[in-house]
Amino acid sequence: MKQRIAQITLVVKDYDEAIEFYTKKLDFILLEDTVLNEKKRWVRIAPPGASECSLLLAKAANEKQTNSLGNQTGGRVAFFLFTDDFWRDYNKMLKREVSFVKLPSENTYGTVAVFEDLYGNLWDFIEPKEIQSSTAE
Repeated sequence: MKQRIAQITLVVKDYDEAIEFYTKKLDFILLEDTVLNEKKRWVRIAPPGASECSLLLAKAANEKQTNSLGNQTGGRVAFFLFTDDFWRDYNKMLKREVSFVKLPSENTYGTVAVFEDLYGNLWDFIEPKEIQSSTAE
């Protein structure tokens, strides 16, 4: 038996502003943008190099969904973005005015900082130790 998580839904206010943020500030790749009807699109994005899972941007369709913008996990970190070079990407994100709410720190599992996306969802930005070890050799 083989299973995998293929997509994770991220509720957004507007498709185009979300695409702009993720592709211009975080270098995500727009994988698909298909119009389904006048109010709904099928929009998938992923970080460069991702092969297993993507984000499905879903425009809030009612008040309950709109109220969840930026707080899909009740204030906890919602997403974990791994990198193979923390300082390269961290400095690029700072220049692009990505808002970091927790400064970088070295931990047993790797180098990490926390940023928020355009809606306030929290993301752990991590270079895991296993990546740091393999790149140091």
